Amino acid sequence: MWRAFFTTFGLVFLAELGDKTQLTTMLMAAQSKLVWPVFFGSVLALACSSFICVVAGSVIMRYIAPQHIRLGAGVAFLLIGALLLVGKG
Repeated sequence: MWRAFFTTFGLVFLAELGDKTQLTTMLMAAQSKLVWPVFFGSVLALACSSFICVVAGSVIMRYIAPQHIRLGAGVAFLLIGALLLVGKG
């Protein structure tokens, strides 16, 4: 149980560093000068989106093998990266 917890924490923490969500949160905190409401709003939003992903993932795993999900995610990331490189994203 703890291994899953710490692995998830580490991966999500690293994945979120410097992404659009964090940049938006920093901008909102700087503009509003209300640190705590921005912090708690950001925490609640991430918790809600994570909950949706966990539920969706547990449902999807019943019907699609993990290796197919990994392959699909990899292809999607490559396509998004290619679109960003050519200026379409």
